[in-house]
Amino acid sequence: MADTLIITLAQLNQRVGDLAANAAAMLEVRAKAPRSDLIVFPEMQLIGYPPEDLILKPALIERAAVELEQLARATADGGPAMLVGSVFVRDGALHNGVALLDGGKIVATRFKYELPNYGTFDEKRLFLPGPLPEPVPFRGAVLGLPICEDIWHPDVCRHLAQLGAEIFLCVNGSPYEIDKDVLRIDGVAKRRAIDTGIPLAYVNRVGGQDEVVFDGASFVVGPEGALWAQLPEWEEAVVETVWNKVPFGNSHRWRCQAAEVAEPTEHPEDIYCAMVMALRDYVNKNRFPGVLLGLSGGIDSALCAAIAVDALGADRVWCVMLPSRYTSQESLDDAAGCAQMLGVRLDTVPIAPAVDGFTEMLAPLFAGREPDLTEENLQSRIRGTTLMALSNKFGPMLVTTGNKSEMSVGYATIYGDMNGGYNPLKDAYKTTVFALSRWRNEHRPRIGMGPDGPVMPERIITKPPSAELRPDQKDEDSLPPYDVLDAILLGLVEHEKSVSQITAEGFERATVERIERLLHLAEYKRRQAPPGVKLGMRNFGRDRRYPITQGFRTA
Repeated sequence: MADTLIITLAQLNQRVGDLAANAAAMLEVRAKAPRSDLIVFPEMQLIGYPPEDLILKPALIERAAVELEQLARATADGGPAMLVGSVFVRDGALHNGVALLDGGKIVATRFKYELPNYGTFDEKRLFLPGPLPEPVPFRGAVLGLPICEDIWHPDVCRHLAQLGAEIFLCVNGSPYEIDKDVLRIDGVAKRRAIDTGIPLAYVNRVGGQDEVVFDGASFVVGPEGALWAQLPEWEEAVVETVWNKVPFGNSHRWRCQAAEVAEPTEHPEDIYCAMVMALRDYVNKNRFPGVLLGLSGGIDSALCAAIAVDALGADRVWCVMLPSRYTSQESLDDAAGCAQMLGVRLDTVPIAPAVDGFTEMLAPLFAGREPDLTEENLQSRIRGTTLMALSNKFGPMLVTTGNKSEMSVGYATIYGDMNGGYNPLKDAYKTTVFALSRWRNEHRPRIGMGPDGPVMPERIITKPPSAELRPDQKDEDSLPPYDVLDAILLGLVEHEKSVSQITAEGFERATVERIERLLHLAEYKRRQAPPGVKLGMRNFGRDRRYPITQGFRTA
């Protein structure tokens, strides 16, 4: 009976639905780890995660079965076994599961028991839960194979422990959220290990997938709660862990030799890296040559430009300044300064001719009416149309730059500044935008491709925000100060508090009522907004799904 096992943790990226490429990546890892006994890949690594309704296509399920058999045959050479996540059909039902491939065969399959059905997860709509899983014997060890959500509840691990499991190998597709890395280790994995007395290896994927991003940070914890190994965040990593069977009382237990424990990404770098990785993978996996964005001289577009350069490199980022009669020289100078700091191309396309053309065209119908929000929105829509024309003509994806504060209260123009294919700031409140901009001017992110040093003029961060759609306009003419607005929105959106509860925290009732009203009125706009990376506990779209037409208010 073996008393040593080498288990390789393969923290990989993937492309949903690209089965052949995902399988090839796993075989490449296997070829580079010949001395391993077992290579463990993230949840549904063959299919990609989350697959959403793509998983309902019979052709995908059939092809996945073929690819899995081919992967199994690759293990006939006597080398490393592989633990591979995929979709499985049993008695006509779909299951999210893992297969142990060894000796040229699929020697065991286990299905996910706890199906998450909250926030970004919709698994009960797609899969049926498997039975409580049984342990799997493997080369002298007894493996328990909980899958992701299975360890967030105690039943599966306790069941496996009672049946003799000696090592938990947990495969995961756990998306990034602020502070979630601490929750995974201290709040979940260590509890399962301590509760059962069994060490647990946690393998997570890394990379962006539409509106979610995976941070990796795979790890191993011991039965006393010690952190034995941790892989880095925000990058692929393949790490061997060496396990020895050691005496324990009258029996034995498996223990992982101490390995490298990567330093976690500190706040707010973690948020910034999430934005960078999400945009990078969205652009690259959808095969865009680069990105295009409007650079206004304001903080939102400056931060988006920095994120884009860190994600793709300056040569794949094209910025365009679209001045109107209300654009200040200060904004022109700040946009030019930001572009120079980032090393990106900057073109200027004045919108006055188009504004004049629309004004003349609409004059007979607008006669007798004073200029109002209509004329302001017209400028934004001309800018959006111009940027989309450049995107269509030359190919780069248009990035939008509205933050969560603005999107919450509808301070954005549909078919104008909301035009685009992706929004890195969609789940970032304005106060977060300020914090990230200050941080990026002083630090370079660990996964960034952009320059060291400042990436935007300091004045962009310190000057009062303005849409510059009318003379001397400031955001705070229409909205409360952002520190007040964001605190109210945090209560309304993230915590579903009532107007009375937020008022009791010291905010003016009339202001809270107004913000709640604007939040509900803007739902129709958010339904038509581009996707953007999820950062917090409740992003718009995947987490917070409100009806457009509804009459309930908490006031």
